[in-house]
Amino acid sequence: MNEKAIEAKGLVKVFGDHRAVDGVDLSVEKGTVYGFLGPNGAGKTTTIRMLATLLKPDGGEAKIFGHDLAKETDAVRSRISLTGQYASIDEDLTGIENLTMIGRLMGYKRKQAKARAEELLHAFNLEEAATKQVKNYSGGMRRRIDIAASIVVTPELLFLDEPTTGLDPRSRNQVWDIVRTLVNAGTTVLLTTQYLEEADQLADRIAVINHGKIIAEGTSSELKASVGTNTLHITLQDESVREKALRVLEESGNIAIHPAKDAASLTAQMTDPTLAAAALGKLLMNRLPSAHFRLASRA
Repeated sequence: MNEKAIEAKGLVKVFGDHRAVDGVDLSVEKGTVYGFLGPNGAGKTTTIRMLATLLKPDGGEAKIFGHDLAKETDAVRSRISLTGQYASIDEDLTGIENLTMIGRLMGYKRKQAKARAEELLHAFNLEEAATKQVKNYSGGMRRRIDIAASIVVTPELLFLDEPTTGLDPRSRNQVWDIVRTLVNAGTTVLLTTQYLEEADQLADRIAVINHGKIIAEGTSSELKASVGTNTLHITLQDESVREKALRVLEESGNIAIHPAKDAASLTAQMTDPTLAAAALGKLLMNRLPSAHFRLASRA
């Protein structure tokens, strides 16, 4: 049996009257990518923050590489790193200044910190931007420098919270390549995402979470085989409103939505084909008409 990087049972987090995480169980094997798939507000980030020791669970228990999350916090923190949804670096510093500073904070001597910074900039194809302020980086470059900052000291377990949200296809593929490289080098990755394609491309196993509960878990092939798939392909009249359309459909529930390669298109996957009409109606109610749509079903 492979060593477990994460073992969690019955994790609960409550904010007021809202149970953001409601009895989540996770089992993540060392050296794998585990996909945590769900819409906005499903409980993905809250679960990550508990496992990364940033939030105290209100119930349940968890171990990271055998260390108790509640009782051995320092031991857990020494083996993990977190890349959140927003950049944690200083935008007024250059790329090399950011990475060198983090290296110094992690205990490297000045020469070692600079050498590690240069190594990461080369590995992440950011050498030409090394002396530019991060506030002038593109979205894809910002995500790459943020991931680089998370692995100045290579972690055994890396939490990646929606690392490709808002990125163009080319930048998304670059981030995917970085994740694969990290795992090949021995790092375990827990990846949260809203995108079915991303989980399918990267994850060895996938947990689907909605309203704080795990509703399905398995390999990509197992999940596809467990239910029939109905996919609604939508092309919007105006590509500039796609992000708004994604948010509107996410609020519908029981639908997994992700953008397509075409900037004006998106797909929505559902087990019940009758939800397709409701989804199209909701877009019209929000003044987001489609130029074309097609429903494809697969048993």
